[in-house]
Amino acid sequence: MQNDLTRLDKITKGCLLLADPNIINDPYFNRTVILITENSEDEVVGFIINKPLEYNFEDIFSGMGKDYIIYNGGPVNKDNLYYIHNLPDLIPNSIKVSDNLFWGGDFSNVKNLIKDNKIGSNNIRFFSGYSGWTLSQLNNEIKEKSWIIINNRFNDKILKLKTNEFWKEEIKKLGNDYKIWSNAPENPNLN
Repeated sequence: MQNDLTRLDKITKGCLLLADPNIINDPYFNRTVILITENSEDEVVGFIINKPLEYNFEDIFSGMGKDYIIYNGGPVNKDNLYYIHNLPDLIPNSIKVSDNLFWGGDFSNVKNLIKDNKIGSNNIRFFSGYSGWTLSQLNNEIKEKSWIIINNRFNDKILKLKTNEFWKEEIKKLGNDYKIWSNAPENPNLN
């Protein structure tokens, strides 16, 4: 895994969006890191990878015996479960995001792999909902400095990362202009 953080000029499939610190009172996107999984002429789709929810996989699929964390993927289609993984050979119909990182695929197969203990938490991450924009909408938000585009130097290792400090650590790497924000409270009104 590389240690350098590289800012990008445009959105690409597999890149990360860091919420700029000026996104303060947005309940969905404040201090988020989003993995972009789809980027077309019409739309951009991604998943918030650092906001775990208070319920887990077993709460939804009781009897599976697995307590995989479920993350708040974004405000769109919150009633649906999505996932990214690094097992395209075991999960048919997966969509490639980047080298060894995929999203979706045959969910009945995922459940069987989980039951048979052939898939671990380092191989898959689940999300309730997703984040989506039209391409022009997201480009405008980037121009307004709501988002910072960086490379995903973690690739599929992103599935293993602890998320509670992820935004903070990445924002610090952007330099002195951002370092002060890394220690600011999530809600400045509580300061």
